[in-house]
Amino acid sequence: MMGFFKRTAPVAGACELGRGAVALPLQPGCGTPPGCTVVIVDAQGKPRRATTPAGRKVELRPGELAWAFHPGPYTVDVVPYAEAPEIGLRTTFAIDPLDPAPAGKRFDLYLAAEGDDRLDLARLALAMQDALRGALAQGTLALPPCAAIDEWNAFRLGLNRLLYLRFGLTVDDCVPVDLAGVDYAAQLAARAAGPASDRAPAPAPAAAERVEPALADAKALRRLFLELPCVMCGLRLGALPSGQDLFRRQQALLQRLDRLSVDVTTMPALVLAAPGQPLGLDGQLRRMRHARRAAAALDEAWALLARLDGAEKRGDAYLAGLYDEAERIVANLEAECAARRAVDVVPEAA
Repeated sequence: MMGFFKRTAPVAGACELGRGAVALPLQPGCGTPPGCTVVIVDAQGKPRRATTPAGRKVELRPGELAWAFHPGPYTVDVVPYAEAPEIGLRTTFAIDPLDPAPAGKRFDLYLAAEGDDRLDLARLALAMQDALRGALAQGTLALPPCAAIDEWNAFRLGLNRLLYLRFGLTVDDCVPVDLAGVDYAAQLAARAAGPASDRAPAPAPAAAERVEPALADAKALRRLFLELPCVMCGLRLGALPSGQDLFRRQQALLQRLDRLSVDVTTMPALVLAAPGQPLGLDGQLRRMRHARRAAAALDEAWALLARLDGAEKRGDAYLAGLYDEAERIVANLEAECAARRAVDVVPEAA
């Protein structure tokens, strides 16, 4: 009975949850912060929800990690176009603690695959902005100037699907705002000075890559390992093809993704060209870049899944176009994973 009365350790920074911090890692012996949900990630990277009441100690098995997150709501300003930094979208979102998605709770997967420390609201807002800009640049979302009400509603619906499929966030409100305090002239000057650094020799790695290629590579591979099965599930459930041709294309995509999932589980170590044979730094950096490009293709896959939701209602031609895009994304994943595995130099995209 004495163990029942053991004091729980406070969570460092718990007072910031729901404000400047969205999720915080829990150390062994910490209790569940009030109003928060606890996600436990096992040694294989699979997340699950804890049922520990507020204030009670979270029990962890060996090799497990835990985060506490506050469901919000949160409000952030994101800038959809880098060329117009004075125009933002004030976005209010929340995390559904009872997320009933059949493929699993997406925010939990986000923490398991990409969480390494506390998740600050500013960091999440930047990731949301990057996802939005990528979707606008690729034409998967449209935000026309002086949008009509129907165009604006379509954009908000698409943004909600994108942010849910990518991060597990539900958009409650989104309105255009003029961002005060933006020094547009300074940003233009910095942008004008930018190309000078871009003229550095292509093989010259960034400073961060020189220091921690293993960390960047491990993060990218962890994402692929954990998220590819969920992408497969989303592709299977996202749209129901009506014709045999579309069904065969869907099944072929699922088979290719399944082979990719197996391929990721058998990736060679970054630092080894062969058993007992070390790989040089240039080779490690090359492998790391291919892993990161594969993770970027994974981001495109999540954005595509957001468009697949209910796509069968728009007709076979629309769904066939999405499958064309899915085949391109899967081909990129296959190419980058094969290059990550290779020992010899593989030509890289410019």
